[in-house]
Amino acid sequence: MSDGIMPDLSGLPKRRWKNLGVRFGSAVALLLVCLAPFYFGGWIWAALVALFGSRMLFEWVRMSHPAPRLTAYIAPILGLIAAVIYVVQMQYGLAVIAVGLTIFSVVGLQAIRPSPRKGPRIGWAALGAAYIVIPCLLIIAMRGNAVGFSTDGFQRLLFIVVCVVAADVGAYFGGSLIGGPKLAPLISPNKTWSGFVSGQIFAVILGALVGWSVGIGWMNGAILALPVAILSVLGDLFESAIKRKLGVKDTGTLMPGHGGLLDRLDSLMAAVLGAAIMLALFPNIWA
Repeated sequence: MSDGIMPDLSGLPKRRWKNLGVRFGSAVALLLVCLAPFYFGGWIWAALVALFGSRMLFEWVRMSHPAPRLTAYIAPILGLIAAVIYVVQMQYGLAVIAVGLTIFSVVGLQAIRPSPRKGPRIGWAALGAAYIVIPCLLIIAMRGNAVGFSTDGFQRLLFIVVCVVAADVGAYFGGSLIGGPKLAPLISPNKTWSGFVSGQIFAVILGALVGWSVGIGWMNGAILALPVAILSVLGDLFESAIKRKLGVKDTGTLMPGHGGLLDRLDSLMAAVLGAAIMLALFPNIWA
């Protein structure tokens, strides 16, 4: 067959697994940074979450405001730090007040010094403060102050992280191998229904295994894993929709292959929020 008829397929495998090595390296680096603080919990874990949260707030402000002033960065970060201190001390009422004051302050600053872009930016400022600060506080509260692998806080948060990672990894490989119809082409063109289903199946399997290993049973693990995995996908789509609305490709370049830290942790934040609500409503799932 002549060269004019035979298509060149040499580039397909490379495109299919584009950035796989870089993505894997970034994920391993993030894991190594988090491992020791995650084990010890308490103030060490809270300090790391506050650092990550501050970076995500920085990325949000830079993404949603074309010409941010220094106060636009400082106000939400100081509010996050104050709320984190209260959560570690288990003064949750004061933490809620700190979150409310943070949202009020960033809205006030935005109203006083509005963005030169057309349209109101107050809503984006308030959304960013709540969207990032609240999940960060839940991650700290859920982990708790007890040290060790066998503590409830470690196991619960580990379960959520495993489900989120499984949904992401399963979607990546399933979507790359199978392809097919797009899940949300107007929001995230690379996501497919085959990837979504593959990710959910993988998350349920690993959720059942983790549930069995920590003593809540494989059935409860599978039941809890499915909504956590679904919420992780919705969190990713939500952030993608915001970026598309704001005309931004990535929130930053901190993590090669992923973009910014907010690009990497958006799924986890949504999953933690949903899991906290489910565990509060149905505590017997995790007896």
